[in-house]
Amino acid sequence: MSRFRSLIRFLVVMLISITLAGCYGQKGLSDIKAYMADIRSKPHGRVEPLPEFHAYESFTYQASELRSPFTKPVVIEVLHTEVKKTQNIFPDLDRSKEYLERFAITTLAMVGTLAREGDDLWALISDENGDVHRVKEGNYLGQNHGEIISVSELGLQVLEIVPDGNGDWIQRPRAIQIDGLEE
Repeated sequence: MSRFRSLIRFLVVMLISITLAGCYGQKGLSDIKAYMADIRSKPHGRVEPLPEFHAYESFTYQASELRSPFTKPVVIEVLHTEVKKTQNIFPDLDRSKEYLERFAITTLAMVGTLAREGDDLWALISDENGDVHRVKEGNYLGQNHGEIISVSELGLQVLEIVPDGNGDWIQRPRAIQIDGLEE
């Protein structure tokens, strides 16, 4: 067994010696040295600096209470100003607001109706978030004090109270048709 170990040691020493002798020769490295000298002789590259960062300036939109520029303006014709002043039209500002009064009436859509025998007809209104709400005659919706005056299976009629531009209020009828009906 000891003879076998000494033979293995001898072979390992010989293998290491042959490997080191092969690496010792300098003639195989001349092409690598020439390549490295060529690379070192070329001018060094320069990394461009990062572009200057400009801070984002925030903008607060303050015209959200105004009429959307994408909806048609409503033409209101007043024939007699004397008649208008005698009507005493004004919104009930002491009334607590209903949930659908926070949405513009143009963003609301009627998606269906509900009815039970001996009960009122309810309209199903979808808001801009996609939530569906149940309303009936006498409920309010829209941002212009719109009161629902009639509900049918094809739509509902709303009477809004809007300023006339002269410090008074006028009534403006609106209709919301059920989705899918052609105008």
